[in-house]
Parts: sequence; C-alpha cells; structure tokens
Amino acid sequence: MSEIAFLLLSLGIILVAAELFVNGVEWLGKIFNLSEGAVGSVLAAVGTALPETIIPIIALLFNRETGGHEIGIGAILGAPLMLSTLAMFVTGMAVVIFRRRRKSGMKVVGDYSTMSRDLGFFIIIFSAAVLAGMLPPSLRIYQLIIGMILVFAYIWYVHQMLTQERDISDEEEIPACYFARKYDYPPLYRVLFQVVIALALIIVGAQLFVDSITEVASIYGIHAFVLSIIITPIATELPEKFNSVIWVSRGKDTLALGNITGAMVFQSSLIPALGIFLTDWQLTSSAMLSAGLAIAASLLLFIELRSKKHISATMLLISGLFYLLFLAAVFNGIIN
Repeated sequence: MSEIAFLLLSLGIILVAAELFVNGVEWLGKIFNLSEGAVGSVLAAVGTALPETIIPIIALLFNRETGGHEIGIGAILGAPLMLSTLAMFVTGMAVVIFRRRRKSGMKVVGDYSTMSRDLGFFIIIFSAAVLAGMLPPSLRIYQLIIGMILVFAYIWYVHQMLTQERDISDEEEIPACYFARKYDYPPLYRVLFQVVIALALIIVGAQLFVDSITEVASIYGIHAFVLSIIITPIATELPEKFNSVIWVSRGKDTLALGNITGAMVFQSSLIPALGIFLTDWQLTSSAMLSAGLAIAASLLLFIELRSKKHISATMLLISGLFYLLFLAAVFNGIIN
C-alpha cells in the first residue's frame, strides 16, 4: 500500500510541476522571441529529459560491476522507444478527449517544418546509432566517429531551432506567470525561478515514481535490461509528457508534439553518443528489436506528416501498437 501511496503522490507532484513548467517555458519563449518549435523541441524537451538522462550516466559510470552496463544501454534505448510509441499514444488520447475544444479537432496541426525536421532527424540519427551498435569491436574507431557525428548533429539541430523566427500565430495570449501574477509582463528572473522550481519538482516526482515502480518490479525478479528498457523510460519520461497533454488541450500542437519529438531528437543523439563513448556499444538482438520498433513507429508518423501536412489522432494511437508488440516480445521471451 505504501508503494501505491508514493506512486499517487509522485504523479500529483509531476502534474503540478508540469503546469508550472509549461507556463514558464512559454513565457521564456516570448521573452527571448523564440518560435514555438524552439520552445517545445528544445527548452521543454531537454528540460524534461534531464531526470532520465541522469540514470544511464550514473549506471554507466558508477555501477559497472552491478549490471550498470545493461541498465545504462536499456535506459538509452528505452527512452526513444517509449517516446515514439507510448508517449505518442497518450498524446493521441488527449487529442480525442479534448477534440471538441480544439480548433483542429482530431488533427495535430502544428509547425510543419519543425515536426518534419524533428521526425526526420530522429529516424536518420537513431538509425546511425543503431548501426554503430552492429559494428564489431575491431571497428571501434568508426563507432567513435559516429558518436562524434551524433554530438555535432544535435548542436546543428539546436542552432537551427533557436534561429527559427517566431511566427505571428505564436503570439496568442499566454496565461499569467504563476510566480509573477501582479506583472503584465513578468521579469525574466521570476520566470527562470519558476522554471527551475518546476524542473526540481519534476525530478523529485520522477524519482519517487521510479522508486515506487522499481520496488514493485524487483519483487517479481525482473531482469536488469528489461527493467531498464521498460520501467525506467515509463517512470521518468511518460509522467513528464503531461506537458504535451496540457498543450493539446489548449490547441498548441507545435508545443505539444515538439515536447515529444524534441526529446526524441535529444535521446537519439547525445545520449546514444554517451553510450558509445562509455561502453563497447555492442547491441544485442533484443536491443536492436526495440530500436527498430521505435524507428518504424516514427517512420509511419513521418510519412503521414509529409503526405497530409498534419498527423491524425488515429495515427498517434496506432503508434501505441508498436509498444504492445514490444511488450509481447518481452512476455514471450524474445526479449530477456
């Protein structure tokens, strides 16, 4: 019962923190004249990706003798899988639930260039990271080269997003800054303080969530790789994607989807590069299966986006089927 209580408490903390964070980053975007694409795909995505980024770093650096290698790689590969499948499914559900209050109804209509750039970048870069994992130890130098390419690719991506002009349509009214309600235009230091507090609460809530789920999972003796590739991403990534649910309810689709696709870009470039540099990066068939499902789910979304200029709620819901395929592989012993 105590684990359930802590689980509910952690979710409550994350929900409150997500509202504070969403409000804060929107004001940061307005203060610095950033596009919605930059706010969603860079500020929001990287900010909420911090808790789960810490997990593989700690596992790979300080727990090498206690399954840290498996936990680290599992966490690295699990995040893109969860984001491209389960997080998209949750977003699709939000679109369905809030369809009556949304101008675009069941369609996710955001900044086309931002959404297509994010998905295209993810498919190419994550494929390169997986390719590096297929190279034998004798070609280690090429793995390191790919790792450096992943790092520079993300630097290029951030530069592209931050130099993107703010669209006129971005200038709709933003709810008052919670930490500066008496100001019509809040001071930068108050907005930054709100964002920092929100991030701290997200990290605390995610950690409580991780501890609660890990405790339950350990009782059933789940393998370290399976635990890390399933439990860790869900516990650390999915709760923070409540940001996207909030933005979907307000019809801010660029921010909503960018919060997920931006995290996908971050988790497919810098974090796999970290894995390449700190391990021999020899991916098992199980690891490549999970990566392949993530790429396949993203490719379907990318194809629809390119052909229709929007993504439908139906396609977002279909993304969840890829996660079900992954779970089926786990429960049938294909992944162990």
